[in-house]
Amino acid sequence: MSLRDTLRILRQRGWIALLIAILTAAAAFGFSEMQTPVYKSTITLSISTRPDWGTSQAAKALLRNYAANMYSLPWAQQVIDRLQLDVTPEDLKSRVTIDPDETRFTLQIDVKDYSPELANRIAETWAQLTVEWRQQENQRLLEKRDWVNASIIEPPKATLYSPQTKINTLAGFILGTLVGALVVFGLEWIESGVVRTPEDMERFAGLTVLGAIPTVAVDGTGRATQRARTRPQ
Repeated sequence: MSLRDTLRILRQRGWIALLIAILTAAAAFGFSEMQTPVYKSTITLSISTRPDWGTSQAAKALLRNYAANMYSLPWAQQVIDRLQLDVTPEDLKSRVTIDPDETRFTLQIDVKDYSPELANRIAETWAQLTVEWRQQENQRLLEKRDWVNASIIEPPKATLYSPQTKINTLAGFILGTLVGALVVFGLEWIESGVVRTPEDMERFAGLTVLGAIPTVAVDGTGRATQRARTRPQ
């Protein structure tokens, strides 16, 4: 198919692809607007030790252990008790993710909830429990230089996690455009063998149309009209 044919198809049937794209984008937008918003609150803990390579390496190795301790049902129960939440530890734990970063010596806590305020409170309480836990563990050590401290870098801030209405709408428009293009070129392929005009005959048969034999038809008023029947020469 040549570029000329492609442009001709788009001129004749491009509105079909555009209509499908608009309808698909509208459906994606409507579906997104119907969803209940979910917010994600993020808080980051800094894990610090004395500037010694051996102690730093030990703290790096312990980061995953810290994350495992924090991401546990007893820890979730402590958060529930402090905030007096009406949820089970399993339910609360399913809303939380903890990601240790060994290169930056940090622990990132993410909490998802329908309420941005509650998500912030859960994240901050979860982090505060970690700070208190490290303080208690440090008091058991004889040497202060062996302490591993945890501190909150900055207060949590909740942002919209889902739905991503703009992204969903754009994705719907792109998908609709692709589907519309398939429909347009599918219709063109189905009708590719139908000859309606002299141009169709020239394109289909590869011959030059030198003349046309008119046909007579009767319109709604009873008057005869002429339509040209193509005849290749």
